[in-house]
Amino acid sequence: MKKLFVTLAMAVFCASAAFAQDLAAVTEIYNSGAAALTNGDKETALASFKDALTKAAALGEEGIEIVNNCQEHIPSIQFAIAKEQVNNANYDEAVAELKKTIEVANTYNALETANEAKDLIPQVLMQKANSFFNDKNYTAAANSYKDVLAEDPTNGAAALRLGAALNANGDQKGAIEAFETAAANGQEASANKQLSNIYLKNAASDLKAKKYASAVENALNVNKYGENAKAYQIAGQASQMKGSNADAIKYFQKYLELAPTAANANSITFTIAALYQKAGNKAKAKEYYTKVAKDAKFGAQAQQQLNALK
Repeated sequence: MKKLFVTLAMAVFCASAAFAQDLAAVTEIYNSGAAALTNGDKETALASFKDALTKAAALGEEGIEIVNNCQEHIPSIQFAIAKEQVNNANYDEAVAELKKTIEVANTYNALETANEAKDLIPQVLMQKANSFFNDKNYTAAANSYKDVLAEDPTNGAAALRLGAALNANGDQKGAIEAFETAAANGQEASANKQLSNIYLKNAASDLKAKKYASAVENALNVNKYGENAKAYQIAGQASQMKGSNADAIKYFQKYLELAPTAANANSITFTIAALYQKAGNKAKAKEYYTKVAKDAKFGAQAQQQLNALK
């Protein structure tokens, strides 16, 4: 029995010695990671801490301090690696590393780091999209802005830029939808200006192409985003050309309200007078002819019509 006791004691001693050696080895791995981190070698540090974590966890209670330290360091190092990729404009790699950060941080209950990484992803995607936009690669820019909106559907700035990229690429329908999304998410003034410009351009194009009904429709769409003198002028011209004189008068009058000192104000005034005269409204015709009776260009004609209307 005494011999057996000695044998068992030796076994326990050997196991303790081996355990101590294992802890020392893990500590060495951990320390090498700390040294790498001090030297700025984040990749090596991360690999060392991951290795130390696995091996320390296998030691149970004896390794718990190393486990806790590794779990504290790993998410922040992973995040630092991701931010380096952002700073180097390696946007795709940055997003991949940020997603790793979120996963690791959630695993080790580093919720603040996880949230910071999550918030950074749309910003990185926005930087990527802006770089394409600035290079006039509008197709790539549009796709990247869509990626931003997939991460953050309420990003009005991304929707505004998406609209600009799509419009530059000739996708007017998509641009309108994007601008409307931008307007609903904090970019109303800028988005409405872009929408107004699209419809105004369409109205002018339709007028030139003699698509008068469409010209009026587009001109009126412009005014949904703020009254625009030019839009009323186009609506008046198109209405006049398609024989809707009452509408033409209405739109020309709105034009003059908004642009009373415009270079063509007297021309529009004379036109309104003529339209009223054609409609048989002598009083209104005389009122508008009188307004331009002393004009160098239209005065003689206006006076002639005033004499005829007496």
